[in-house]
Amino acid sequence: MRSTKIVVLQLKEIIYTALFVVLGICLILLLIYMFSNKKDSSTPTMATYVPGVYTSSIVLEKQPVNVEVVVDKNHINSIRITDLDSAIATLNPALVPTLNDLEMQLVNDTSFENLEIHVETKHTSSLLVNAIEKALDKAKPKDIHK
Repeated sequence: MRSTKIVVLQLKEIIYTALFVVLGICLILLLIYMFSNKKDSSTPTMATYVPGVYTSSIVLEKQPVNVEVVVDKNHINSIRITDLDSAIATLNPALVPTLNDLEMQLVNDTSFENLEIHVETKHTSSLLVNAIEKALDKAKPKDIHK
């Protein structure tokens, strides 16, 4: 004759077992997420610029005018003209509006190849773009391993 076995489980044991199963699944998912990350975290990302303020000069009406570019690690934050004499601003009325237009485009991460330059301010724009590029050349990180 067969004897009937009665198994008595305490509610406390069932709760502990379920809790450990849930924690084990969470741990496995966490490990999969950490080690299957597409980015290679062992290689640091190279900064585009060394953060700071960089200047370049252009000569207008036989007087130097400084173009100042402020950058952080990966972006141009602002561009402005310093040491602008009022006589130069009067003789070159397109200078400040052209710089403001270029600044708006470059701060919004437009590349130099894709800048929209107006025909009326082509010469002024080319002077300013050259000055900005010279300042950004100073901002590029120097390769220590050369």
